[in-house]
Amino acid sequence: MCRKIEINFKKVPPELMLILEIIKREKIDEITTDYLHEINWDSFLQLALHHRLYPVLYTKILKNEKKLFPEWILQSLKQHFRKNTFKMLHLCGEMEQVSKVFTEHKIRSLFLKGPILAVDLYGDISQRTCGDLDILIPIEDLDKANHLLERIGYKKDEYIKSLLNDWKWRHHHFTYYHPIKNTKIEIHWRLNPAPGKEPGFNELWERKRKTTITGFPSYYLGNEDLFFFLVTHGARHGWSRLRWLMDIHQMLKTELKWENLIELFKKYQSVHIGGQSLVLSANLMDSHLNKKMESLIKGQRSIKLAKDSVFYLERMVNLHTDPVQKEISEFHAKYLFSLMSIQQKVVYLLSLLHPYYTDAETLPLPNRLHLLYYPLRPFLWILRKTRKHALP
Repeated sequence: MCRKIEINFKKVPPELMLILEIIKREKIDEITTDYLHEINWDSFLQLALHHRLYPVLYTKILKNEKKLFPEWILQSLKQHFRKNTFKMLHLCGEMEQVSKVFTEHKIRSLFLKGPILAVDLYGDISQRTCGDLDILIPIEDLDKANHLLERIGYKKDEYIKSLLNDWKWRHHHFTYYHPIKNTKIEIHWRLNPAPGKEPGFNELWERKRKTTITGFPSYYLGNEDLFFFLVTHGARHGWSRLRWLMDIHQMLKTELKWENLIELFKKYQSVHIGGQSLVLSANLMDSHLNKKMESLIKGQRSIKLAKDSVFYLERMVNLHTDPVQKEISEFHAKYLFSLMSIQQKVVYLLSLLHPYYTDAETLPLPNRLHLLYYPLRPFLWILRKTRKHALP
């Protein structure tokens, strides 16, 4: 058993701590009821929905013999639970269709999350939420995939603005919407955006697994690759939704090959991130940590990152909805930088010298002169700052 590192959660809302207490316990009848009258049940429901923990929460409360919670809370959770179950069933059908289309046109695809993850980690499609399908394919197949998705009714969201092909490393996925089915798909060519280091597609494909939840064969990440992806993905978002940490908790119950996993984290300069996830999971989910995991949480860096992420638990942070509050965006920028290794920080700082699409908006130039944006970039940056300060 690894040592448990204590983290201060005093400023985390009591409603969120109650949710975690319910999820951790086998029998929630054992929960102390003295403080329940102080719970703001509206906040309790909002936090359950925000952190996407309501499927597991509803299942736990449903088994409860005592009437510890208001009836309207149970009914609201039930409504969201049923809606999510139907959504997951719909995504299962969509996953099978897309997998079939891609396979027939010789596009190798790996499903990163979605219904596959619900069954793999929770044993039940209804126990995890999912808003879209995330599919990883080789970067050379992006054009073919785009054509096929448009053929079956999907529309590409052209939100990515690029200059000199910087989309290949500044971003990691394109988004597609089906206006009739109301379904969203993200086509990934990387697990995470640069400057993060990660396994290549061919390496991931060699270790793939096949799911049994669809009639047509669909594939997803191998056990250790999935853990690596979930850890790096959750860390990049500051664990601002505890569903991601719940996934880690569930994975820690499985038979992971820790020797291989530790080598994976070392190879891709993410040992401290792996350690952060273990510290948080042990403290918030009471995850059992064994001796094999110790090398990931040696030193202070993992502990500091875990303590930093408490910032996101003290408030309901949604990093995907603009505008993000200034306090949160500034903290998140510093936090992301702190996740990087020294090598990644150097690459990131050098990437700031590469032209952005905003440079082209500031000074439009014909395509044949786009290389001039490299020497002009510092001046265009100063010009934008000057204009910004002059606006008020």
